[in-house]
Amino acid sequence: MSDSTAALTMPDGRAVRPRSGGGSAKRSLAWAYVLLILGSVVMVFPFVWEILTSFKTISGASSVPPQILPDPVTFRAYEKVFDTLPFWTLLGNSVFLTVLRTVGQVILCTMAGYGFARFSFPGKNILFIAFLAVLMVPGQLFILPQYEIIQGLGLVGTVTGIAIPGLFSVFGTFLLRQFFQSLPQDMEEAARLDGANEWQIFWHVMLPLAKPGIIALTVLTALWSWNDLLWPLVVSGNVNSMPLSVGLSLLTDLRLKDDALLMAGALLSSLPMIIVFLVLQRQFIQGIAFTGSKG
Repeated sequence: MSDSTAALTMPDGRAVRPRSGGGSAKRSLAWAYVLLILGSVVMVFPFVWEILTSFKTISGASSVPPQILPDPVTFRAYEKVFDTLPFWTLLGNSVFLTVLRTVGQVILCTMAGYGFARFSFPGKNILFIAFLAVLMVPGQLFILPQYEIIQGLGLVGTVTGIAIPGLFSVFGTFLLRQFFQSLPQDMEEAARLDGANEWQIFWHVMLPLAKPGIIALTVLTALWSWNDLLWPLVVSGNVNSMPLSVGLSLLTDLRLKDDALLMAGALLSSLPMIIVFLVLQRQFIQGIAFTGSKG
């Protein structure tokens, strides 16, 4: 077989060697890496700055020009976070709220998504369009009716009252519907031939196959619940029911003018979710990619 870079003979007898595209491809790849590295630096820099600032003194955190490295390194801000806030109570509330919302959404959205993807019933398409229409409405418009419902239940000022409106998600239903639609139907038909009913097919066949999508929904729901601020700020009437997101807002309201304290509190608040994402990042990316592979 002749080499692709071998010289070609023109009609007039001249030998012409075609140009190789290898150099151009390498330059394009190098520029792609440069752009990716620059984008990574831009995204990571605020987090790095948060870490560095949390170890600075009050004057170092607010100095002009900005102090890059903490000098001296101090843990004063972290100690003050625990002295100013009931941190462990707020952390416990956030964990309970996040677990309750996440479990609720995984259970309800999985069943609803499977129903929309696999079952046929009158008005299914109209109902699903109505579901999607909710995504186009700003969430702030639901705060007043949700508050009236929670007030009627006598759950204002409780962690349960904060969690109830987040037990179901239209986005989670849509996400898992897309995932279930992308799965082949051969295994369902084989299970039916073996005598399995619909619940057994859902529980023993489809759920194991939907594990990447469920993990993706779990991570997304946990992140959303952990960072939720507006609704808990409205409903939580006391410190005993506040999650960390609301508790950190109190540091700003105290007018302490301590940037290091704010950065230390924000870092402590974000660490649990960072750990969750690092542990489940492979499954999360796989679930999102596989969910979007089929409409």
